Amino acid sequence: MTNAVSLIDIEMRFAQTQAVKRMSLDVRAGEFFSILGPSGCGKTTLLRMISGFLAPTAGRVLFSGVDMTGVPANRRPTAMIFQSLALFPLMTVWENIAFGLEARGVPKAERRKAAERLLDLIALPGYGDRLPHELSGGQRQRVAVARALAIEPEVLLLDEPLSALDLKLRQHMRAELRDLQKRTGVTFIYITHDQSEALAMSDRVAVMSAGALQQVGAPLDLYANPQTPFVAEFVGETNVLTGTVVEIAGGFAVLESPHGRFVGRPGAGLRPQMQARLYVRPEALGLNRRDADNTLNVVSDRFDFEGAFATAHGRVAQGANPLAVQVSIPHRQLGDAPGIGEAFIAGFSRQDAIVLGTLDARA
Repeated sequence: MTNAVSLIDIEMRFAQTQAVKRMSLDVRAGEFFSILGPSGCGKTTLLRMISGFLAPTAGRVLFSGVDMTGVPANRRPTAMIFQSLALFPLMTVWENIAFGLEARGVPKAERRKAAERLLDLIALPGYGDRLPHELSGGQRQRVAVARALAIEPEVLLLDEPLSALDLKLRQHMRAELRDLQKRTGVTFIYITHDQSEALAMSDRVAVMSAGALQQVGAPLDLYANPQTPFVAEFVGETNVLTGTVVEIAGGFAVLESPHGRFVGRPGAGLRPQMQARLYVRPEALGLNRRDADNTLNVVSDRFDFEGAFATAHGRVAQGANPLAVQVSIPHRQLGDAPGIGEAFIAGFSRQDAIVLGTLDARA
């Protein structure tokens, strides 16, 4: 598979601040690729270097193998959708969609035809003569996508375009964007701080922290096999046990912690006597699994019902400091859920836990 975008040893400095630390990254042609990280991690700066709005301090940006050094934004095969959408309020919907074509000198009749075709694509046929303020938030979002697609970019860059929408509309638009991307075959590079967005929509995700690339992988791989403590704690909910690695044998690591001994899969570079953390997802913990590889004696503090499942929040009392624990309980097992103040056993398999060293050179 060819690469639509390749970043080679790219970095960005602003005075004494290194906004993006040196990294290399490939985005495959035709994939939905997300860059995920907290505010201030450098993901928007990275997008602006890809678009050409910023020149990197070092490194190169390639589109389909062609070096873009010195090529301005308006000559790159990209279109960009900003968080604000930036629709022109006094232009009709079709005029907004066709704006880029007008700038290229395309005749009006052809622009209108192209706009109508895109309105069909985004499921808004007949909306061409409306003004942006006559549309809902989700409809305006779709018009912004259509305007970007009108110039037939090789790569569509999206900078947190759903952040201003309410939760239900965001969830709906995730499916819309994913479907549009698959139908058009255009490469999408999507910036977000919302892990659920990235996991739901993407073919692959790059996770960033403090300007550094932490991990790139398919959503399921990031969730199940985090390579760094940051990824383990940022992507999804997790339980964390801190301690010292006392043994690595048979493909598993043994962690000695104030709350007992626990066994899990070792992360890369883990060694005996290393300070480390064991991570296990709430859904991997089972109620009263006394025969599990690892067990925790938990006292229930809170019970959150969320429809299809519930989360029991509790604490492990042994050790100098109580350990907070979350256990996801499927709806069918809610009858076994502990009451507030009730003690229960939470057990989990060694296969469902991963042990990572706390020293992370990429953080």
